[in-house]
Amino acid sequence: QVKLVESGGGSVQSGGSLRLSCVTSEFPFATYSMAWFRQGPGKEREGVACISWSTASTYYADFVRGRFTISRDNAKNTVYLQLNSLKTEDTAMYYCARRTSPHTGCGSIRPREYGSWGQGTQVTVSS
Repeated sequence: QVKLVESGGGSVQSGGSLRLSCVTSEFPFATYSMAWFRQGPGKEREGVACISWSTASTYYADFVRGRFTISRDNAKNTVYLQLNSLKTEDTAMYYCARRTSPHTGCGSIRPREYGSWGQGTQVTVSS
């Protein structure tokens, strides 16, 4: 059974940083593109960043570009999201997700393109 377990969330002040981790198991991690999504209170789930399976190319939503960094460690089956210069509007539950099919790029980073999800880790940013 595919497993994705996020950690690293917490409460920080505006301008602070966090590093999220997503440890995965039970599938060939290196063959899948991986992404981070978030869902704020009363909002739809939205794509934040993605890292491809083959070249580790990265893609970011406009609202986080320059502040967040996605990376992966195939030896540890783990994907990371470094969050810097956090803003109050970054407050959300952050989810790690696996692309539905292997050997596939990031796509448009929409929830329907990702078939496996973690349980989420909460990020709360206060002013």
